[in-house]
Amino acid sequence: MSAEETHENGSASAEVAARVERRWATIAVIIIVAMALLAAFAGIHRATMPQPRVETTDPSRIHLSGEFVESNLGSVLEANGNVTVRAIGQQYSFTPACIVVPVDTPITLRATSADVVHGILVQGTNINTMLVPGYVSEQLMRFTRTGDYLMPCQEFCSFGHEGMWGKVRVIDKTEFADRAKGGGRLSCVGQ
Repeated sequence: MSAEETHENGSASAEVAARVERRWATIAVIIIVAMALLAAFAGIHRATMPQPRVETTDPSRIHLSGEFVESNLGSVLEANGNVTVRAIGQQYSFTPACIVVPVDTPITLRATSADVVHGILVQGTNINTMLVPGYVSEQLMRFTRTGDYLMPCQEFCSFGHEGMWGKVRVIDKTEFADRAKGGGRLSCVGQ
């Protein structure tokens, strides 16, 4: 094999490699552009579509009357077997600070804020919602195992935010039903 043949084969290989690299680069650019367009469409579509149901409340009066009056906060066993939890976020605490719920039961968390934007994040789960003054947040949840779950405020709400923690205590269904027999709202504050 002569030097000319080696040079021709080398330049032919370089041309093939350059063509293949251009094709892959083109494919990568097309994928990136398509993903950016999909993200933009989803963001714009989501932003222009209203929520299916928006509930409002007067944050200056939530402690005085209505759904979030203090005697109505905590967990309650509904007639259909589901559990509804009502809570308020306020600087720098959750009320109630400890929520008790049964395991393997559909739970509806209904919460609002009395002052600024707060967030509820139940660690070790996918439960994460914002509490905005004047609006009621509703989050569906179900716990598959008993135990205590920490519930920090995950929205910076001012100085003192780092001390805003709550707890969710998940107990056995029969124990919860026994506690619920007495009526009223349940919480594990002070336990």
